Amino acid sequence: MQAIDHDRLTRWTPVLSVSDLPAGARRVVKTDCGKQIALFRLTDGALRACNNRCPHEGYPLVEGDLAEGGGAVGACRLTCNWHNWKFDLETGATLIGGDALRVYPAREREGEIELDLADPPPAAAQAKALDAMVAGFDRHEYDRIAREIARLQRAGGDPLEALRRAVRETADRLEFGATHALPASADWLRLAAAQAAEAPDRRLVAVLEGVGHFAWDSQRAPRYPFPEGAAAWDAGAFEAAVEAEDEAAALARVRGALDAGLGWAELEPAFARAALAHYADFGHAAIYTYKTRDLIGALNPDGETLAAILAMLTRSLVFATREDLIPEFKAYAPALAAWSGAGAAPSVEALSRSAVRPVMEAMAAGSGDPWALYDRAAEAAARQMLHFDLRLQDATDNPVSRNVGWLDVTHALTFANAVRKLAERTPEILPAGLLQIGCFLGRNSGFVDWSLDAEPWRVDDPAAFYRTTLDGLFDHGEAEYIVSAHLLKTTVALQEEFDERRDAPWAATAAAALNRFLSSPLKRKHALRVARQSQAFVALEG
Repeated sequence: MQAIDHDRLTRWTPVLSVSDLPAGARRVVKTDCGKQIALFRLTDGALRACNNRCPHEGYPLVEGDLAEGGGAVGACRLTCNWHNWKFDLETGATLIGGDALRVYPAREREGEIELDLADPPPAAAQAKALDAMVAGFDRHEYDRIAREIARLQRAGGDPLEALRRAVRETADRLEFGATHALPASADWLRLAAAQAAEAPDRRLVAVLEGVGHFAWDSQRAPRYPFPEGAAAWDAGAFEAAVEAEDEAAALARVRGALDAGLGWAELEPAFARAALAHYADFGHAAIYTYKTRDLIGALNPDGETLAAILAMLTRSLVFATREDLIPEFKAYAPALAAWSGAGAAPSVEALSRSAVRPVMEAMAAGSGDPWALYDRAAEAAARQMLHFDLRLQDATDNPVSRNVGWLDVTHALTFANAVRKLAERTPEILPAGLLQIGCFLGRNSGFVDWSLDAEPWRVDDPAAFYRTTLDGLFDHGEAEYIVSAHLLKTTVALQEEFDERRDAPWAATAAAALNRFLSSPLKRKHALRVARQSQAFVALEG
């Protein structure tokens, strides 16, 4: 292996004597910056050069199989024998595999073999990395996506551009709009911002998890084009369009706002009111709306990316399920109409152990101090989460209405956090938000085991517990994005509540509840339960 002085590289750099590379031979040369280059002399005398490390996992390509011919003089195919990836040694194109291979122009001059080792312009290298990242979406090549983001960084690019590109690429592939990828990306970027400069690996994880989540949720999906058109921004008209499930009209108002130069701060109140006009999408509408604030703040999106974020959020609001319209929550609307703005908040006991109707009635009648009511409701939600009955997760003979797992019972607290943060800017949503927390409480009251001993889950130092938990999420080990998103969003929400309201009476209960959640088994597939429920359902069809 011959060494090359990297500091003396010019466009054409001599690397080897012509006599050292006869026909059919191959050699490796190495620059002093650690780059290894494989040189090949084809049987017809042509020269080829490429990175010696396979772009997949680094196997030395000088040890690969070379197949010449099959076309123009000098045409050849190089196979990496580790995973059978195949490359066109003329262009570097991947014939079988993923990442492209870096090839180098080679020539003979005055008895020396010279290579053009100059790197491409940074802008070109960055664009190539982003295009290659997107090429890995359909097969969800997680490691390839990571490598391309690393290549983007190495070329001097902003790693956040990878997430901006992912948003733009996938927004109209999400049939029903925003998914957990939106809030999870916001939370990952929050974690990345807290990392020291000497932790580039963790910052890469944060971007990679966001990009990967968007790629997964849109994997191989067709495009569902957003309706075109623009109309002057009018908050009331936007909210009416969402209520009417008129995506075209709602998006037209959003585009009008962007055309007028309005930002998220001006738009958030209307989105918040639209998100909380119903107990929508099991609380996700409000959570996504709040996390849009964080995502935009961290991502600093260009105009096209901002439009994509707002389009996917708008679509999700338009198509959101409206659980307040089903019988289980029919007490919600009368309670909102009867909201008194007076009376003492009901007890935590009453809120945590009652069904939906009595919870609704008690909250509407005890709303004189809405923030005291918030604390009571949050304490009730934390107690229910702490005492979740794990037997429900493992049941195989229950009706569909009792298909409940950990990810369901965590929503009450993440939703409560979103309500509090949205109400800081849009206080008029607080009555609806509080009552919708009550919807969670009434539903979850049947999913608890009050005999559970909670003492083993007590957290003595919540601040240290949250820091350690969040740091551990950088290597969470969960194959499903939906799972890692819930681990992340629940921890981030509760840490935010603790950091901003350390005197909240339910802070200790919430930390204990999170501790139990993170330490408990999580059953994600229910084959026997699904089989039995399917048979029972079909039997009733006649």
